[in-house]
Amino acid sequence: MSPKSVIDFIQEQFQTKEFIPLHAPVFKGKEKTYLLETINSTFVSSVGAYVDAFEEKMQLLTQTPGAVAVVNGTAALQVALRLAGVKPQDEVLTQALTFVATANAIAYNQAHPVFLDVDKDTMGLSPDALSAFLENHAEKREDGAYNKKTQRRIAACLPMHTFGLMCRIEEIAAICQAWRIPLVEDAAEALGSSYRGKPAGSFGLLGTFSFNGNKIITCGGGGAIVSNDIALGRKGKYLTTTAKVPHAWEYVHDELGYNYRMPNLNAALACAQLEQLDVFLAQKRRLFERYAAFFADRSILLKHPLPDTISNHWLMAIELPDRKERDAFLKVTNAAGVMTRPIWQLMNKLPMYKDCQRDEQHNAEYLEDRIINIPSSARQ
Repeated sequence: MSPKSVIDFIQEQFQTKEFIPLHAPVFKGKEKTYLLETINSTFVSSVGAYVDAFEEKMQLLTQTPGAVAVVNGTAALQVALRLAGVKPQDEVLTQALTFVATANAIAYNQAHPVFLDVDKDTMGLSPDALSAFLENHAEKREDGAYNKKTQRRIAACLPMHTFGLMCRIEEIAAICQAWRIPLVEDAAEALGSSYRGKPAGSFGLLGTFSFNGNKIITCGGGGAIVSNDIALGRKGKYLTTTAKVPHAWEYVHDELGYNYRMPNLNAALACAQLEQLDVFLAQKRRLFERYAAFFADRSILLKHPLPDTISNHWLMAIELPDRKERDAFLKVTNAAGVMTRPIWQLMNKLPMYKDCQRDEQHNAEYLEDRIINIPSSARQ
């Protein structure tokens, strides 16, 4: 299949020959109304009605009893790992095929990422790779799992739902439970995705989300932590509000906290966007179905969600035969004003993570050479 035919099809779907971004935000709801209400209220910072409303909406959406609004998805990951018990010099099992924030959040806690392989179909953490690593390199002790080689405690497992496709999260959760390893979901890209009717972010002890400008809903920046443990949710709100002990006027901070709370202005925008989530999901599903029909029985493979899962189709991904064809496709499409991009460089290839323990990364390297994201905006 020629890149030109793909370009023509994408231009037809978006009804333009002008520049087509990878994922553009859509503001067709009450965004301006809610923002003006917030400005008029003067509650524009980290306290306000829209912060509370946003957290309540996230609880309902993720079917969890606790949600905390924060400034971005990376902050959500950092704090969630701390809430899960990750301490300096601990290890966190994760995937090398991910956005850098996943690994950075581990490093911010002064812990060590261990990079495990992904599944080719989900592009998310492989339960087989996780199980193999633990069987070969870990041991159970009274206070949890430990890496036999490094003697460090394995304090958490952090899988990521790549591009909104659900990984085999039930299997991962079962493995983590057997090894007494807390599970934290990086659901930054998976708002609205689910596995057997259970929402992304709700399978582990904690889940995290991002509302960056290119996400399925956005408030400019923004993130959220959700938890199945109400006490952890309260602790998350406390830590992200500079660990300030509640008092009418005194400033008492009794542990190291963060100034990570989402401003009410951003929360107002997020609430308006959440009201449109079902519309965005339906529009993106229709676009995916058109892509699926177009790419059927061709040399370019469109990545599909697993059976029993629902994907939000945040970024739709195609698989090229090899890196040479991938690079040629990227060059031609971007030159034509159709934005495409490759999947991330593996974390273990970045200078700050090159010495981290990892497995063979067979599937991750295969995907790194072949995966491209194509325009995936919600269509009007």
